[in-house]
Amino acid sequence: MTERDVDTLPGVGPAVRKRLSRLGLRTVGDLLAHRPRRYEHPVDERSIVELHGDAEAVIEGTVERSRSRRRGRLHILTARVSDGSGEVDATWFNQPWLERQLVPGVRVRLRGKPNRYGFQVESYDLGEATETADFAPVYPSSEQLEQKRLRSIVASALPYARAGGDPLPALLRQAERLPLRADALTALHHPRSLEEAEMGRRRLAFDELLTLQLALARRAAEREQLVAAALPAPGTLVARYRQVLPFTLTGAQEAAIAEIDADLGRTRPMQRLLQGDVGSGKTVVALYALLRAVEAGRQGAMMAPTEVLAEQHLLTIEGLCAELGVRVALLTSALGAREHANVRRLIASGDVQVAVGTHALIQREVAFHDLAVAVVDEQQRFGVEQRSALAGGRAPHVLHMTATPIPRTLALTVYGDLAVSEIAAPPANRRPIVTAWVTDDRSSEAYERLTRHLAAGRQAYVVCPLIEASETTLARAAEDEAERLRRSELKGFRVGCMHGRLNPGDRRALMAQFKAGEIDVLVATTVVEVGVDVPNATIMIVQEADRFGLAQLHQLRGRVGRGAEQSYCLLVSRRKEELTDAARERLEAMVESADGFELAERDLEIRGEGQLLGARQSGLSDLRFTKLRQDMDLLERAREAARRLGDAELLADAVGVLLGEADHLGDS
Repeated sequence: MTERDVDTLPGVGPAVRKRLSRLGLRTVGDLLAHRPRRYEHPVDERSIVELHGDAEAVIEGTVERSRSRRRGRLHILTARVSDGSGEVDATWFNQPWLERQLVPGVRVRLRGKPNRYGFQVESYDLGEATETADFAPVYPSSEQLEQKRLRSIVASALPYARAGGDPLPALLRQAERLPLRADALTALHHPRSLEEAEMGRRRLAFDELLTLQLALARRAAEREQLVAAALPAPGTLVARYRQVLPFTLTGAQEAAIAEIDADLGRTRPMQRLLQGDVGSGKTVVALYALLRAVEAGRQGAMMAPTEVLAEQHLLTIEGLCAELGVRVALLTSALGAREHANVRRLIASGDVQVAVGTHALIQREVAFHDLAVAVVDEQQRFGVEQRSALAGGRAPHVLHMTATPIPRTLALTVYGDLAVSEIAAPPANRRPIVTAWVTDDRSSEAYERLTRHLAAGRQAYVVCPLIEASETTLARAAEDEAERLRRSELKGFRVGCMHGRLNPGDRRALMAQFKAGEIDVLVATTVVEVGVDVPNATIMIVQEADRFGLAQLHQLRGRVGRGAEQSYCLLVSRRKEELTDAARERLEAMVESADGFELAERDLEIRGEGQLLGARQSGLSDLRFTKLRQDMDLLERAREAARRLGDAELLADAVGVLLGEADHLGDS
């Protein structure tokens, strides 16, 4: 029943379905698993005459009149409310549809804070006190889907929580003193106290962690069957590589290389996660691992999630490889049919020693001559079957690489089947990037600072959320912005525009021009998020920064500060009162910290563990209910329960049910 589409619920038409889908909410099960980010705390109910200071309160009264007005893109609705003791102007932002409901004589219950204009409404009820009640859930949402609508939709999904029974065996549930899953979901979404909400969350977190432990155990057992060829000790090629590098490797890089060398000397395939902050030098370590394969007379492969990133990896390594006499080729779907076939032929013959590309590399038509090491960038993990195909039946050593810092507890839990290497510190000559947040009414100041950098001979980035203008969004388009800047703020400077729709040749030419200093400002979409290394670029402006996630903002910021000069990142957003709580928290976190691992912890608080990891991992669930830093006791209990379940054949059905939920959290 929880597989039902959201549009089977009352009040969910095509438009609302689309908005829910943007939040990853496509089924009833998704709604049930949409954990509130917080709950409304208890506040006093006051008469209007008792309102004072900025203390949050609930008031109840009758609408006398209402009016609306616009201030730029901001829609402001004001209603005069009286309760016999006095009157106050209640204000809503960007909710124009409410004007039809707030007619004279309507009774309203409002939760919010007094301010100099009257009463700033945070939530409201026109009937039963649900939105304004103590402990009302506050969900991760979007500007297009207000809390009131989302609460109503989740409430309509709750009856389905009891469909299908409980996936945990009764004996295990009793031993762990856990409530029924359906009761836990009800407590999560409609708690009578914070303690009750926490009890529900912990039961659901236990299910997740148990699922995770069972999946990891199953995958570890599968991996035990794989065999790789051990590589000989490091030789002359990697020694020459160290010599041609224009810098000395950091201690953290050397430690990661030592761990990789140890892995490559074994017949068990390496499965290592190399994680580090932006600019910490992971690609240098990854190329070392690939060259270890080449010096053993075998091949290496470097895979990236997008063609742009694959091209940027090629730009980074091809100069070094040419100097070492190592033959490199790029393979992406953007190549013409004849060129694609030719590159595949060279890979199959062994003439290409290091292949760089997208996941076209692991598709069946690409046969490697003798693949020994594969580097998989940005957490693009793939299954046992694909690894076997990649190796032509023999498993390669695999290094997974991520520039999204993941707190170690999370890495060890979710990547429990991988060894983890961290490169936490950037090279010694790097200075921390200074970050500032300005609202769009002050964006001219940001461009004034940017032009000062250009006048001093530096280069800059301007990042926009979209490629081209769309009537359905207010986001600036990169192409429109580039043209506008050429005519106005950046007149007289050389402005280039880069986005994912450019053909590969044009993209490579543009990046080469920027790297050579032939372009002053690169206006771009998020294709510059990873992989671009231009030390002379010292300032970045991110337009509509509130539209980006925290991890993405940190990745973007990492494009500057790659040389010895002081660098700056200026985040431009709408006015603070127009932003969601989460957007404000993200921007504040960016200003307060340049440490990727610290920001990853903040991202856990703002978005949750599962969303931090990005795409759902094969065979593993997103962690929607788990709070790892406070659930370590649950993790230990789940590990022990997984061990007991794995040993008991009678409980195999329960194991199957839980693992079946790995891709469908919320099923019961």
